[in-house]
Amino acid sequence: MITLPQSDTDPHFRVLGGDIKEKGLFKPVKKTRVYEEIVVKVKHMIEKGRLHSGDQLPSERELAEVFNVSRSSVREALRSLETQGYLESRQGDGTYIARKPVETLVDPLATVIFTEKDGQMELFEMRKLIEPQLAYLAAQRATPEEIIMLGKALELQEEAYNRGESGTEVDKAFHYILAKAAKNKVILRIVDNIMDLLAESRDKYLQVEGRSEKSLARHREVLNAISSGDKEVAARVMQEHLEDIEASLFLDSKEDKIQNKTGKGGRKSKVL
Repeated sequence: MITLPQSDTDPHFRVLGGDIKEKGLFKPVKKTRVYEEIVVKVKHMIEKGRLHSGDQLPSERELAEVFNVSRSSVREALRSLETQGYLESRQGDGTYIARKPVETLVDPLATVIFTEKDGQMELFEMRKLIEPQLAYLAAQRATPEEIIMLGKALELQEEAYNRGESGTEVDKAFHYILAKAAKNKVILRIVDNIMDLLAESRDKYLQVEGRSEKSLARHREVLNAISSGDKEVAARVMQEHLEDIEASLFLDSKEDKIQNKTGKGGRKSKVL
């Protein structure tokens, strides 16, 4: 087992990712999170070669002492790093540096979304390609514990709506738990990026009267299909759910895009 130096410091950057159970996605977002600083430190040590593939990390207790933080913050950081592909947990054996991080596969996503004019709409189209398949896989692979977590997310979602809140973070949590239940680390990381980048559109949709209840109803249908192992129904309901959201958020944008391509009189513009 390796020993981490206490003197290692790095600038604080916002790091995407994390685990639903401990990350606190059901709470308001804070500007500063302790676990993110730990994530940055561990990433830095991996990038600098101070931690190598196959190295075993110290225990949560030891890491909490090294970083002078709570064990819950360490737990959040480790699960965030595992989600991103930097760490892997081995049952009854501890946590190790993963063989090949998947972070570099999806980093370009954010750049594309923020530089392309139609980035949000096109990102949502990609989400439609991915999430129905995740629902399909979750119906095959979800553990009883993950099904319970999905149910708990829906309970919290309903409670948020009853308080007059949009429930944006809980909505995000449901989709994230579902993605994790599909058991594909690469897709999970992509979904994690999508969820954060779509935060604005998610909040916009859920704040319109009646849509929060509709979202909750769709989520329940998806969960029922996953619980019963019905892959086709889980995928179909998720597809319909995303199409409802897309029609509400991007219908005007899609029509404008079509008009721009057809030109006057409905004829397709000639490409020179």
